[in-house]
Amino acid sequence: MTWLNQTMVSEFILLGFSNLGELQFLLFIVFLLIYMLTVMGNFLIILLTKMDVALHSPMYFFLRNLSFAELGFVSCIIPKMLVNLLSKEKTLSLSGCRTQMYFAFFFGATECFILIVMAYNSFVAICHPLRYTVIMNSWLCAWLLIVVWSAGLLFAIINSTWLFTFPFYKSNVVTHFYCDFPPVFQLACGNTSTFELFSIVGTFIVILFPFSLILFSTIFRMPATEGRWKAFSTCSSHVTAVTLFHGTAGLNYLQPKSSYSPESKYLLSVSYIVITPMLNPIIYSLRNREVKGALGRFFGRKKY
Repeated sequence: MTWLNQTMVSEFILLGFSNLGELQFLLFIVFLLIYMLTVMGNFLIILLTKMDVALHSPMYFFLRNLSFAELGFVSCIIPKMLVNLLSKEKTLSLSGCRTQMYFAFFFGATECFILIVMAYNSFVAICHPLRYTVIMNSWLCAWLLIVVWSAGLLFAIINSTWLFTFPFYKSNVVTHFYCDFPPVFQLACGNTSTFELFSIVGTFIVILFPFSLILFSTIFRMPATEGRWKAFSTCSSHVTAVTLFHGTAGLNYLQPKSSYSPESKYLLSVSYIVITPMLNPIIYSLRNREVKGALGRFFGRKKY
């Protein structure tokens, strides 16, 4: 209880890549280019799925929302990280840290929930092709997304509000390039065991459940081996996106507070925060004839 006599933290210092010295400028250039590609790629997906009539289906309706969630997710983290790479004072106020964490939770959890809905859409398309248009009607799609965005909002409010009810007296040094949950939670004082258990359960539901759902519901429930390979081929883009995002995020978050190692988490965080959002527009369009056709029509229209 010695922290009771200490001064409460009013701002955090984000260590990030400060130990890399002059290499920070090189990282700034690389991450800036990746961020620009991410914004352009996801914005193009949103534009295509909105303008092209051939992409007015439930799959691309969900994909448009996924791209929007990814834009929000990277935009609440990467710009501040870019500023810190060029700044000597890598500080963020307590309220700023809470705001960044709230939006990271909101858009990140919503992205995970959208992937669940996309997995269900793939399941219906493969297992019930004749009833697909009846089941995945516009009313159901709208309500699924209302539930998804509301669940993301609720998840963000509960986690960010609950975490910042704990006092911060130990230190104000966050061993990360943004206000991520594990390093900030490590600085919290008081009895955090209940919240730690809640966060582990929540992380399992949000991160691991979509990955399990698409593998077992969409692929392994197909009766024949040929059918399973057909399902896997059909959902390969979705499986790739889920594996990249949930695999690295799961390794980052499903770790007890006592064994948190910041050095081992930087690469994982860069993977699902910086790399995966840039790759998703490519993953969902590279093997997709409809998206490639829409791209051809879009740029052909611009040319003429």
